[in-house]
Amino acid sequence: MTMGAMEQLPLAIVPEPQPSFDNYLAGANAAAVDDLRALALPSPPVYLWGPAGCGKTHLLRALARRCEEGGQGVAWFDADTPLPWLVKPQGALVVIDRCEALQEAAQHAAFALFVEAADRGLQMAAAGRLPPVDLALRDDLRTRLGWGPVYALQPLDDELTRAALQSEAWRRGIELPDELVHHLLHHHPRDLGHLMQLIDRLDHYALAHARRITVPLLRRMLAERSPAVSA
Repeated sequence: MTMGAMEQLPLAIVPEPQPSFDNYLAGANAAAVDDLRALALPSPPVYLWGPAGCGKTHLLRALARRCEEGGQGVAWFDADTPLPWLVKPQGALVVIDRCEALQEAAQHAAFALFVEAADRGLQMAAAGRLPPVDLALRDDLRTRLGWGPVYALQPLDDELTRAALQSEAWRRGIELPDELVHHLLHHHPRDLGHLMQLIDRLDHYALAHARRITVPLLRRMLAERSPAVSA
């Protein structure tokens, strides 16, 4: 194989920034961000809900990071975390993510965490795609998820989503053409996490094939992954 036929090796991966309150694009969610940033532990349980991509997990991780930087322990669980769910003695914050997907055994474990948190003075924070009242969970768990402040998070509008994508491209040192951003916004789910992952894949694909990032290159990449995908 000649050098001209060889694929270019991807460059070193740019480290992903750790989720924080400062790097969360708040948009219509500014009030929720301000409340979480100022949260004094322990407080009543906090619950975040909204569609995929609105930043629920980002904000939970930002809260967890704030606790860890202050020397407070964090116990993190979601629907896929294997049982048993245990909180270490030095824990101060208990997080339950993806509440809408909790199965029966996990629901029992989550309820037990609320009981333990009340006994030990731990902060509870949780998130799901639906408000507590609409979750298909046992009644006592739904009640506890809604005991404290409940924040409905809104997805970013087009302008902020475009800004977030361009900011990620700038962080990676790549050029993201306006027509590609337009294509992403109008032909892919409005889930910022999904779009960021797509840019990550496209960046590596472009480097491996020594090509500029364009809409045709995105279509080629998706077609190679799944011939049935239409983009």
